[in-house]
Amino acid sequence: MEGFEYASTLRLPEIVAGPGKVAELPEIIRRFGGRALMVVRQPGFTLGDDWARIGPSLSAAGVEFEVEGVSGEPSPALVDEIVARVRRRGQARGPVEVVVGIGGGSVLDTAKAVAGLLIPGNSVMDHLEGIGPGLPYRGPAVPFIAVPTTAGTGSEATKNAVLSVRGAGGFKRSFRDEALIARVAILDPELLRSCPPELIAANGMDALTQLLESYLSTRANPVSDGLALRGLVAARDGLLAWHEMAVAGLGGAGVSDAARAEMSTAALCSGICLAQTGLGAVHGVASPLGALFPIPHGVACGATLAAATRVNVAALEQREPEGVALGRYAELGRLLAGRGAATLADADARTALVQLLEDWRSRVAVPRLSAFGITAADIPAIVADSRGSSMKTNPILLTDDEIATILRESL
Repeated sequence: MEGFEYASTLRLPEIVAGPGKVAELPEIIRRFGGRALMVVRQPGFTLGDDWARIGPSLSAAGVEFEVEGVSGEPSPALVDEIVARVRRRGQARGPVEVVVGIGGGSVLDTAKAVAGLLIPGNSVMDHLEGIGPGLPYRGPAVPFIAVPTTAGTGSEATKNAVLSVRGAGGFKRSFRDEALIARVAILDPELLRSCPPELIAANGMDALTQLLESYLSTRANPVSDGLALRGLVAARDGLLAWHEMAVAGLGGAGVSDAARAEMSTAALCSGICLAQTGLGAVHGVASPLGALFPIPHGVACGATLAAATRVNVAALEQREPEGVALGRYAELGRLLAGRGAATLADADARTALVQLLEDWRSRVAVPRLSAFGITAADIPAIVADSRGSSMKTNPILLTDDEIATILRESL
């Protein structure tokens, strides 16, 4: 066994998983108190069938709640505004005792950040990595419950809330602390039934990327490997099947339940893994892409994953041919390519992996970067801002030219 470190003190949420488990939400909230802040996707969520069940169940259980909405990827300003409003209302009604996020990664990240700041009341800008004063977070945080309605980001299992400001001078940074980890995560695949195909695609490619990059990270270890490989099998078996059924209008009850459950597993495993291992080049470029252009995070991952894999493999073959990462890429090719791939030689398995990732991108209709107005002229600025924490755990240190190649091949 090679030496490794595992942060065994990392706290994970209590995980409540299975069809219909969201019915337990009122009882779970009552463990922490009777006043809740519900952070949901708006517009739309409170007009849908899921809220029609959840809202009355909270009232019936005696939970007093207020609702805040999130549209698009959250900004520091949005978090600060919600914190200020809820604190003002709390002066008359009493403080919020638990924060519940019901939605995709943007909703969960917003709820997580708000839960961390409701008591101290300061700006989230104080704590964002690499931006502002970088003050240590002292807390305490209000208990947070995560209820994902998409399968991709793994935010239900992480300690970071990703916030962004788009445009010139924009950024995408994390508010990160173990106090922000959800106390409970409810994974109910029935809440994924309304996901449209484009959301399934973007979130699914995000989960797939996080699992691949965790397995290939320089900080990977036997514990994270087991979770990453289980998550990759789930993504292999769930993503394309769920997407195809959604495109055909067959996303309702009883039809795609198994595929949705698999992708819930993939997303959860990806969130646990990335917290242990860090990520890689895809997330390195996805950060400035999301800050500078109106491209959803999962789309940025899906658009660049095949190219980043090819560039990483080529760099390893040239500079570290005896390293362990090349063998890991081959293992992934054999795992994901399915029947007939088990006996592929390493080089052929790596080639198959790149081809498979590009095929998956095409089959789930993730657009290329050029669809968002990104051109070759933008590449230097993206490369210049790509050296964040994710790039530090990439399996090999890439040159600026190699990073630029990833972007050019993804246009």
